Amino acid sequence: MVALPPFSSLRALEAAARLQSYSRAAAELHVTHGAVSQQIRGLQERFGLRLFRRDGNAMLPSETALRLARRVADAIRTLESGVAELNAERGASTLTVTTVSGFANRWLAPHMRDFAEHFPDVLVNIVSDDRLSDFRTDGADVGLRYGPGGWPDLEAEQLFRETLFPVCSPAFLDRWPLATPKDLTSAPLLRHRFWPWRLWFASVRLDYEEPPTGLLFDDSGLLAEAAAQGLGVALARSSLVAHDVQSGRLIRPFPAEIAAEFGHYVVWRADSRKLVLIGRFRDWLKGQIAATGTAAAQVP
Repeated sequence: MVALPPFSSLRALEAAARLQSYSRAAAELHVTHGAVSQQIRGLQERFGLRLFRRDGNAMLPSETALRLARRVADAIRTLESGVAELNAERGASTLTVTTVSGFANRWLAPHMRDFAEHFPDVLVNIVSDDRLSDFRTDGADVGLRYGPGGWPDLEAEQLFRETLFPVCSPAFLDRWPLATPKDLTSAPLLRHRFWPWRLWFASVRLDYEEPPTGLLFDDSGLLAEAAAQGLGVALARSSLVAHDVQSGRLIRPFPAEIAAEFGHYVVWRADSRKLVLIGRFRDWLKGQIAATGTAAAQVP
């Protein structure tokens, strides 16, 4: 059996090779610069090889150091995965989920009771943020994103694509009877910055351009809420108004709908330490989507 160097020395080498800096490696490992330097000096003496050379402020690893660093990184990921599986099995785990505010408030939050019932020992931390999370720096384990897919350095699985259709409140419909789609051309229309009404009008063969006036939103959740408050008719995303339509808080005056350009995705890092929990959360999401008919066009 090969006698291995201390694991702390191998971790110092891996971090220094990846970051090309003893100082940054020390900060990541929460030790001093001198401790990293001493660990790597010990490896060089043990192997009789020079593993790093200074180039300005950088410490450049040799080819030998790079090969060893890659093996150490693989070993660390294997160990982290094993610990994550053990934590998942004993139920002492936290999962940080990041998504935009509209989806968090109008879809995810209402469904979390079911997740808590099925996974009572998993603590879910939902972070509502309209910016894209950096999974390496902000602590996110899994994200729910709306877009075209293909985000760098992340695994992504499409959950569903949704549809767009007009909605309004029952009180609004009492004040503004809408017998045909053409009646919308004289009604107050709530507008979204990225979802023009002309797309829906074209689908029902109405030659009517985007209304030049009316409340304008860049948040789909706020747009749907404005419709629920009786301020006008909104062209809404199916996933964000499903509960309100089901409860009768919002009404679809016409059945016509159009397909949205983008899709909903669940994303995560392939080297995450919580792959087991992420897989369970992903499977639960897919089950909820199938059970509740969140979108008309389901992704198999």
